[in-house]
Amino acid sequence: MAQTTETPARTPESGPVRAPRVHRAWFVAAVAFVTIIGAAAFASLPGLLIEPLHAELHWSRGTIGFAVSVNLALYGLTAPFAAALMDRFGIRRVVAVALGVIALGALLTVWMTAAWQLVLYWGVLVGLGSGSMALAFAATVTNRWFTARRGLVTGLLTAAGASGQLIFLPLLSWLVEHHGWRPASVTVALAALAVVPFVWLLLRDHPADVGLAPYGGEYAAKPAPVTGAARRAVTVLLKAARTGPFWLLAGSFAICGASTNGLVRTHFVPAAHDHGMPITAAAGLLAVIGVFDVVGTVASGWFTDRFSARRLLAVYYALRGISLCFLPILLAPSVHPPMLFFIVFYGLDWVATVPPTMALCREHFGADSAIVFGWVLASHQVGAAAVAFAGGLARDVFGTYDVVWYASGALCAAAALMALVISRPRTEPALVAGT
Repeated sequence: MAQTTETPARTPESGPVRAPRVHRAWFVAAVAFVTIIGAAAFASLPGLLIEPLHAELHWSRGTIGFAVSVNLALYGLTAPFAAALMDRFGIRRVVAVALGVIALGALLTVWMTAAWQLVLYWGVLVGLGSGSMALAFAATVTNRWFTARRGLVTGLLTAAGASGQLIFLPLLSWLVEHHGWRPASVTVALAALAVVPFVWLLLRDHPADVGLAPYGGEYAAKPAPVTGAARRAVTVLLKAARTGPFWLLAGSFAICGASTNGLVRTHFVPAAHDHGMPITAAAGLLAVIGVFDVVGTVASGWFTDRFSARRLLAVYYALRGISLCFLPILLAPSVHPPMLFFIVFYGLDWVATVPPTMALCREHFGADSAIVFGWVLASHQVGAAAVAFAGGLARDVFGTYDVVWYASGALCAAAALMALVISRPRTEPALVAGT
């Protein structure tokens, strides 16, 4: 992957700078990868908390699901503003502060005694912090540091979340089962804090900061900080909302969030537990999803550099919908081969949708694609939030999750159709410059 020959970069102060044998962009991507892995700890916990909080504090699953839905919604709604804030204050500052907010929210849950505190600490604080660590962060790093290999890097950074899930899910499930949910919350807080030094010391905002061109591109001076971050985020949204591709991308990605973070990540463990499966076993299956998610997402990035993003999305959503419709008949007290097949199949598809979605945002919206993707991601998390709440409510009302699995499968079929009708841009994409 290393770029061994490259046009020397230059700086106005010192003249040409010979590019290193391994481009600095790969080191920046590595730091971003580690950062997203550390931040993934907090995303691994909500599904493990539903049963312990229900048993200890006697809160309904719908109430707990509502707190998770607030977290997921804010995760998405914060992302476009975070992308604009990164343009204004730099990646390092925004991400470091976000990790601190995540740590604070996770730590405060240890002392909560009322449901509104769960909504405030885990829903609001962790939601706001995680929104600033969302995939808009990955999109910003990719757009600034890479001209070539963008699809591959997008896949790698997206897979980082799954890698974090793989690392933390077994540990957190073991802590919850043997020591309770509070030590697990403390672990999440410490994981977020541990990443801050890496971000502050190693991450750089722009290739021009070190006198280099982006990987595979031409040298360009670092742009001046963009003021009016909130206004710019809203202006970009208003421009993008006038186009059909934005609504198709947002709608299909909302279904993506509903069928992954909202449904499987939040409700798979309690649903499996309903069928007699131990929490640690169910969490282990989610971790295995994370293993194959890494493979599937990196492969999707490679495919996105070579094939039609629209067609890739349609295939991914169709296959996901089929697999979800089979899940209710696969849940059992023990892990058996058909369930393992589902885990592998679903894991390969988990966030494979991200690289082609980012590519379509770049194709249609150009320089503002990171912010547009932030709004598309907001729809992803709104969809996730709706199903996180609806899933818990359905379990309280019907005593089963089956209706939610089938409904999500049908929605994935609709998303596949939406992806196919996204048009190609007629002109060079351009929304707004600056504000």
